[in-house]
Amino acid sequence: MAEMEDFVGQEPQPVDDDLFKEPMKKRRRSDRDQRFRAFPSVEQSALKEYEKLESRTRRVLSNTYQKLIQSVFLDDSIPNGVKYLINRLLALIEKPSVDPIYIGLFGSTGAGKSSLINAIIQQAMFLPVSGESICTSCIVQVSSGCCEQYEAKIHLLSDQCFWYLCPKGLGPPMPWQEWKEELKNLTKLLHRTEELSREEADVWDRDEAVEEAICKLQMLYGRGAERKNYEELLRAKPKRKIPTSRIITLKADEAEELSVKLDPYIRTKRRDWDEGSAGAQMWPLIKHVEVTLPKSELIPEGVVLVDIPGTGDFNNKRDEMWKKTIDKCSVIWVISDIERVSGGRAHEDLLNESIKACQRGFCRDIALVVTKTDKLHLPEYLRERKVGNQVIQSQREAILERNEMIKLQRNRILKEKLKRKLLTDSKVLEASDLVYTVSTQEYWQQALLAEEETEIPKLREYIRKRLLDKKRRMVTKYVTEAFGLLLLTDSFNCTENPPNEYLHVSGLRRFVEEKVQLLEKAMDQCFAHIARPLQEGVRRARTSYRRILGACLVRSRGNQGFHQTLKAVCLKNGVYASRTLARIDLNEAITQPIYDQIDPVFGGIFRAGPPTGSALMPHIDAFKHSLQEKMTEIGIRNGWKYDSYKKSFLIQEISAILGGLEGHILRRKRRIYESLSTSVQRDLQPCYEEAAQITGRKACERMKDVIRRGVDRQVAEGMFERAQERMQHQFQQLKNGVTEKVKGSIATMLTLASSQGDGLYKELADVKSEYREMEKLHRSLREVAENAVLRRGMQDFLMRMSPSKAGPPRT
Repeated sequence: MAEMEDFVGQEPQPVDDDLFKEPMKKRRRSDRDQRFRAFPSVEQSALKEYEKLESRTRRVLSNTYQKLIQSVFLDDSIPNGVKYLINRLLALIEKPSVDPIYIGLFGSTGAGKSSLINAIIQQAMFLPVSGESICTSCIVQVSSGCCEQYEAKIHLLSDQCFWYLCPKGLGPPMPWQEWKEELKNLTKLLHRTEELSREEADVWDRDEAVEEAICKLQMLYGRGAERKNYEELLRAKPKRKIPTSRIITLKADEAEELSVKLDPYIRTKRRDWDEGSAGAQMWPLIKHVEVTLPKSELIPEGVVLVDIPGTGDFNNKRDEMWKKTIDKCSVIWVISDIERVSGGRAHEDLLNESIKACQRGFCRDIALVVTKTDKLHLPEYLRERKVGNQVIQSQREAILERNEMIKLQRNRILKEKLKRKLLTDSKVLEASDLVYTVSTQEYWQQALLAEEETEIPKLREYIRKRLLDKKRRMVTKYVTEAFGLLLLTDSFNCTENPPNEYLHVSGLRRFVEEKVQLLEKAMDQCFAHIARPLQEGVRRARTSYRRILGACLVRSRGNQGFHQTLKAVCLKNGVYASRTLARIDLNEAITQPIYDQIDPVFGGIFRAGPPTGSALMPHIDAFKHSLQEKMTEIGIRNGWKYDSYKKSFLIQEISAILGGLEGHILRRKRRIYESLSTSVQRDLQPCYEEAAQITGRKACERMKDVIRRGVDRQVAEGMFERAQERMQHQFQQLKNGVTEKVKGSIATMLTLASSQGDGLYKELADVKSEYREMEKLHRSLREVAENAVLRRGMQDFLMRMSPSKAGPPRT
């Protein structure tokens, strides 16, 4: 299975040139210190201690690696165990310090995502904010690094660009394959087979999908491009030269300078907007943008803020990236301005999409960030005010009171919504803050609110705490794993090892086989919990799909402005996303009754917790602990006087093998969760294709009829039941994959641990000094953790003793 490659490599690999390569160079001290500029002094001290531990550990590993390479460099054959050890050392040396924490800012156009990022990074107009034109046109990632300049990388659609042939010779280079597919769909969308009356033409032009298609073509090819067919546009010359590289890199010494260069590439424009900038005419070809800030004092390295448009994209690649970006975010902030937060379909759609990210992706924390809270009309607020008897004497007091009310109300509503979709003990529900009320305008002006009252500093504090906690857990795991490898390496050269003392693993193998069988049964029991709600969901979907489909196909203003949008839905197999319209997904809509039934159980399968009920990972943890306890028991019973290092090696490697399973399971989770809607989409594809071909009079109603009849036919033939079977098959594949990996990796490990054959034994260079250093580092883990707790307690005490910050005085 391809998915098996996702795991930490535990099996010995053939020795090749990579085995003898130089490990990556360590970061200079000055660069490392820059990483902590975003943290207060107390947190800086803790991070520096963890960084020092990690750096010293990497140095010990690197020295050990160099010694091992030198000791086997001239050997004709290298024992499998030594290959295994060298590969593991190199993997640890080159392991990233911290996987980035992706924080997705997810909201509709104009909600204030870009303004919020600007405030957090302390650059007022760095990303374009809402004005007369619609703003950010693509996903924008903002992070900080140790570079000296501000840098932006603009990724174009295609993985490769090449010159294409036209009748007069070589044409301009284009990011071709991905754009070519979209170009074909855009021209189909704009194709008319008959002349329309003036009134019909006006209605056709007001269609949102038509407007977007025309805008994209005119931006690239100029006015009149919308009247050309696909073949003509293939031969047409774009208005501006398209770079041959798939990445455009912009650099600047100052933030304002880069902002000016970047603006045309990420800001979308109106159809009638005229500008000579090449960037403005390239945005239909842009997939996403990565911005790197130099040595930020506010955003620590390792955190990526992601500005995510709220609806996805008509282009397949951009839309798929939109989904994947949401799913890889460990934190999602749903951004909604104060005037939209109390209702509206767009806000609810954003919340629902964020909750789905918890189900199918890596998201572990959702919060609602209410923006533009300084907007308040005091007389109107006082007239409608229904709480408290305290007299409101200023605009500031009214804003703060309303903010508290919104927090209480939206926190309760959000928790109730999360409880319906997730288990009541989900970690998302344990968050102390589910709602933030921010004002970027007041953050800059501070005319009404103090800086702390804008809650921008509170969001920065949240970011720092997440990174600090992740760093602590990563270093603890890293040092522990490194200590296990050094313990094993040092033991290779133990002169006291008698050649006839072997680790007898046959009994251990039988024990592993029995435990694997129990793990398989436990997984079957976990996945069995989904069967009943899945079946009930199918029953409900069969009885409600006509009503749901009708609601998707009917518009309150009739077919005006919907004709070509529906055609776009059919061209994209039931899914349409644009910069202006709410996302339309017929496949997800008609399977929603199934998701409503399975969501709490599905979330329960992939949650952490005690090894009971439907949770999968606790059973894997229990399996790991049972094996480790068995190693200890065998060691005590057999008196492993000389082979105690093998016990430590086995315990350590079991932890590494099974620890790698969690990432794989989380990656497979998305495929399992989406199997329902993708199954329905696959079954309905013929009817979408048929509907997309319809043109002429009353085409919109005829397309709707084709879709309705096609769905009716597929439902009668068991479409929902097939989706149910496919999801259950995905669960079975996950179980088989986990079982195969556990069996294969542990069997290999036990073979290597045996001193029979070529095993692990080999006379190697002396690494006793490295082992002693690693032993000290391992012992110091507890001391570093205790110091961090002590400093945090002192900081909390000083904060309690200091006078609280008050807002600016107001009359």
